[in-house]
Amino acid sequence: MTNHVPAPLGHLRLGVNIDHVATVRNARGGEWPDPVRAALLAQQSGADGITAHLREDRRHISDHDIERLMDTLSLPLNFEMAATDEMQKIALRHRPHAVCLVPEKREERTTEGGLEVAREENRLAHFIAPLRDAGCRVSIFIAADPRQIEAAHRIGAEVIELHTGAYCDAHAEGRFDERDAELGRLRDMAAFAHSLGLEVHAGHGLTYDTVAPVAALPQVMELNIGHFLVGEAIFTGLGAAIAEMRRLMDAARA
Repeated sequence: MTNHVPAPLGHLRLGVNIDHVATVRNARGGEWPDPVRAALLAQQSGADGITAHLREDRRHISDHDIERLMDTLSLPLNFEMAATDEMQKIALRHRPHAVCLVPEKREERTTEGGLEVAREENRLAHFIAPLRDAGCRVSIFIAADPRQIEAAHRIGAEVIELHTGAYCDAHAEGRFDERDAELGRLRDMAAFAHSLGLEVHAGHGLTYDTVAPVAALPQVMELNIGHFLVGEAIFTGLGAAIAEMRRLMDAARA
């Protein structure tokens, strides 16, 4: 799978995930810090889009946040959600630019692993059809696994987002051989997905230390990054954190 011709390197989009601004707000209650204000600041600081995950338990982003984002943003909104009837109705009501289907378990701290598409092909094909008909770009968050990529292609997804968590975890824990192997899988699967006509995005756990090798993958067109940027913003400010991530992405792309 390494013989596919690379796609031309173009502008690499940065989607800024604002979930954990809402996590901080919800820890105390009230309205501060406001995730919509964070989205507008991200827009001014070099973001190409905003990502928000409305979880079933509403642990961070709320329904009202989604309404305000849709009313306020001039950037595209990438609406992350579980493949449930409730979330489908919300997405169809708002019709965001993109809908990204992710796995979701109530007991997890954050989204772990990719969506199991191959075992649920028929259900997911029927699930995404109304979303596509409503004009939403449908993305599937999956592991770098050819079986899942092929299934995402068969059900009619336009985009896949490759889960970069295993690569980032291996780097953070000093397991560098494993890190390099994970990066090789991401490289091969990005090329494979591109060969099927899928647009390739990537995200989960990316930091200043790990972003460049993923940003350099020629078929990857968008990175979605949130938790690290919100954490870094405590020390440097959100605008500066986003600007530095944008700089590192552009340098890797060049």
